[in-house]
Amino acid sequence: MSDLKLLQKELNIWFKDEKLLRQAFTHSSYVNEHRKKNLLDNERLEFLGDAVLELGVSQYLYREFGHFAEGDLTKLRASIVCEPALVTFAETLDFSKYVLLGKGEEMTGGRNRPALLADVFEAFIGALYLDQGYDQVIHFLKKYVYPEITTGVFSHTMDYKSQLQETVQQHKNRLVEYSIVDEKGPAHDREFFAVVTINGQTAGKGVGRTKKEAEQRAAKQALDALPQ
Repeated sequence: MSDLKLLQKELNIWFKDEKLLRQAFTHSSYVNEHRKKNLLDNERLEFLGDAVLELGVSQYLYREFGHFAEGDLTKLRASIVCEPALVTFAETLDFSKYVLLGKGEEMTGGRNRPALLADVFEAFIGALYLDQGYDQVIHFLKKYVYPEITTGVFSHTMDYKSQLQETVQQHKNRLVEYSIVDEKGPAHDREFFAVVTINGQTAGKGVGRTKKEAEQRAAKQALDALPQ
């Protein structure tokens, strides 16, 4: 079984035009060393994939984070569609082992270069879009990208306490208060339990390694529970 057949089997995605998939994993250095083969590198697919990925992520954030203002949605999207995040996605899927590289690029460690891996991930999205359409891209994102957003991997970019305060302030005479209700564990491995109340009513609970983290998680739970 060829490498690309193995990749498709692992992803359970079978390309109608496998040349597109191969192009997504073909670096310009490989093309330069095999000029007689009339190969195409992945740069144009990367350009397309970047736009498709940004739309797919934007759509998800718009639907799932109804309490976020435009600026905060933009900030969160930027933390997802950026090189470090894309590298993580590519590494999770072992994309590096499928890349076609020139000998020089290979010898200088190009296979694990962050920019290269991020480009490959976007190029794959572009190839998938051309081969099977937007719905299949969304299906792929639901499996490999959206869960990372849902579990809070990117939550460090958001200030949920400020979001909650802004949301609650839309209704006059509503007071938001935080309290640490419990602490557990030794000093070097402390765990804090926070509660946030709105007008005295418990609105959210959170656990964290610091008081701030616990309060942020309590705020997020309160935001998630508010009517959209």
